[in-house]
Amino acid sequence: MSISNEKLIEGLIKDGFLKSPKVIQAFRNVDRYNFVIPYLKNEAYQNTSLAIGFGQTISQPLTVAFMLELLDVCEGQKVLDVGSGSGWTTALLAEMVKNKGKVYGIEIIPELYEFGKINVAKLGYIQKDIVEMICDNGYYGLKKFAPFDRILCSAEVKEIPESFKEQLKVGGKMVLPIKNSLCLVEKKDKDNIEITEEYPGFIFVPLVETK
Repeated sequence: MSISNEKLIEGLIKDGFLKSPKVIQAFRNVDRYNFVIPYLKNEAYQNTSLAIGFGQTISQPLTVAFMLELLDVCEGQKVLDVGSGSGWTTALLAEMVKNKGKVYGIEIIPELYEFGKINVAKLGYIQKDIVEMICDNGYYGLKKFAPFDRILCSAEVKEIPESFKEQLKVGGKMVLPIKNSLCLVEKKDKDNIEITEEYPGFIFVPLVETK
């Protein structure tokens, strides 16, 4: 782990965005530098979103930390990562589910899918069968591998997609931006999906609904 990555983590802890040991350790093991496009690598440790091409971004570290703390991923769970982009969130989730879990990263833009897959593979998660990267339309979830214990969506939606509701396991959680609010959604039972926490003031790129 680089000194700069540790400084980023220390700042996120100090500001209250990183709290739990499992999320902190994931940030320590997955260096953001490895998921930033080459000409922006000198900005990898800044607490800001960065372009990764095709109108998409790698999210601000504090936002990712906040989302992962809300999502509360546990070892051994099956997680869907919608809008995996450069693969950073997918790799962080892989660290949290560990060897007995599985993360499915889905990205609609072929070039970003390839970029993310290469980045995740360099850390060994694909080879260990902890991660599977898929190029497809995340708006429709990933029915083939449902249900999921957790769903993370890193792009804004106007309302919760029906596919997410259907593919989340009863007792499961999802975190996603709805309009300008970051929301924790819980599936209490088969027909009861509730936004249990809502935090306004976040800006995300919109989720692409068609390929």
